[in-house]
Amino acid sequence: MAESLTSGASTRTARAVCIFLHGRGQTAAQMQEEVIARLDAPDVHFVLPQAPAPAWYDARAVDPLTGTTATQLDAALALVRTEVASAADTLPDRPLVIAGFSQGACLATEYLLRGGRADAAALLTGCRVGAPDPGLPETPMASIPVYLSNSDADPWVPLWAWRKAEDALLRQGARVRSAVFPGRDHVVSEDEIAAFSDLLRTVTAGPDLTEDKP
Repeated sequence: MAESLTSGASTRTARAVCIFLHGRGQTAAQMQEEVIARLDAPDVHFVLPQAPAPAWYDARAVDPLTGTTATQLDAALALVRTEVASAADTLPDRPLVIAGFSQGACLATEYLLRGGRADAAALLTGCRVGAPDPGLPETPMASIPVYLSNSDADPWVPLWAWRKAEDALLRQGARVRSAVFPGRDHVVSEDEIAAFSDLLRTVTAGPDLTEDKP
């Protein structure tokens, strides 16, 4: 795996760390320019892993889960867990946010629903891997805040698949804030940037993320 890109607050001053996963055919550097640089998050240290291939796995969002996809997904999740462990060692006791765009959001969704640890999440245009299949793995999760967004006509992540991911996250205990943007292209819009920034400000404002606020 290529060395991860880092940006934002230094590890000495950061009040939170965010691992952001890129989409199919993209790079960590693209995500830094197209997403991270647009955020209002001065207290967050960002880690942007680079997939070892053009995609984290070969399947599309609408493809059933095959043995090959399951193997590729397991390898990708192992890389995410390694990044999480490294972040925990480098920034101990700092809140962790898992986030991603497109295929990266799908990978982050699987990380959460398969028992991965995080204190908050931003899943920008993602769904389950193997979205058409019933009975995909789900693990109860802490009541963490999750921002979940999509377009009503995204060419890669159809709304029905996105809704299935939303249902699974709600079912397993996440506090989901969701948004559907009419006619939005397969990009991260200004509204999504604002919502992601707001989530990160909440994370850095205090340690108690799992309690419902009045």
